[in-house]
Amino acid sequence: MRISETAVPGAYVITPRQLDDERGTFFEHFRSDLLADTLGHPFVPRQINYSVSRRNTLRGVHSVAIPPGQAKYVTCVRGALRDIVVDLRVGSPAFGTYQTTLLDAESGRALYIPEGVGHGFLALSDDTCICYVLSSEHVPGTQIDINPLDPDLALPWGFDDPPLMSRKDAQAPGVAEAEAAGVLARWPAATQGTQPNAVRNSLT
Repeated sequence: MRISETAVPGAYVITPRQLDDERGTFFEHFRSDLLADTLGHPFVPRQINYSVSRRNTLRGVHSVAIPPGQAKYVTCVRGALRDIVVDLRVGSPAFGTYQTTLLDAESGRALYIPEGVGHGFLALSDDTCICYVLSSEHVPGTQIDINPLDPDLALPWGFDDPPLMSRKDAQAPGVAEAEAAGVLARWPAATQGTQPNAVRNSLT
């Protein structure tokens, strides 16, 4: 597999090497050793979540306060989605920078999202299923919600019709309001173990 850093420092795209034959396809989805080598620290799963979405559903932008903080390893196990991660770490030189990645079941592509970075996606097909592998258990009251349509972020979701959104996401504050309220993570507290521009490969 190939692990490549995105425009958001500490966020990585993981692209598996697929092996095809007459039986079908095999690929490695997760390698803790390669990821730890890239990050400079282990990623230890504490909780796994799934969500299923109708086409044109928009979820996000979500993060978790530090503490407790929460890193994510996400992939699409059915259907396809347009995934966006955005740097919400106050003081980061990349604050407000985003990365768009197509995740789909066929490619097996995944994303590692570090603590303090926001995440959201637009489902591109019905019954799209995303899997979240999380570094911490859910703690009520710690989720940070940013309006995915915030004009200050201007995230390129690419929808043609108004998307399906939860009331909570639609009424979430913009990034400027969240920053003024002091709810966003700060850059020094959310960058442990990052190695800018790191790329790792596996021969398997």
